[in-house]
Amino acid sequence: MKKTTSKDELTASQQIDNYINEMTDWRGILLARLRTLILEAAPELAEEWKWDTPVWVYKGNVVAGGVFKDHVKLNFFKGASLPDPKGLFNAGLEAKATRAIDFVEGSPVDEAALKALVRAAVALNTSGKKK
Repeated sequence: MKKTTSKDELTASQQIDNYINEMTDWRGILLARLRTLILEAAPELAEEWKWDTPVWVYKGNVVAGGVFKDHVKLNFFKGASLPDPKGLFNAGLEAKATRAIDFVEGSPVDEAALKALVRAAVALNTSGKKK
């Protein structure tokens, strides 16, 4: 009899792999690309699986990725305190602490600006500031 693996036995990275692989359209491809960019920008980030979504952490939550019917979202937990000179944030702008980037099908990804934003978010967490 073959042993089945429960979700609880998978590592966070394996759960994220499965999540991405379950998306058979542009959303899975985009989330995989964003994941690569996030980890390239800040290799010190650890992957966690929280709230049924991928979360990248370093000294606290940094950014979460979510897949929705018509968009892929990156939510920066302390986004309101981050510089955004390229204007990447386009969602959750009224939130007190968080900011998000919503990508629809065909959205361009400014890789350099996204990596800079991830590095700034990690630096903010490292600084120990609340916001």
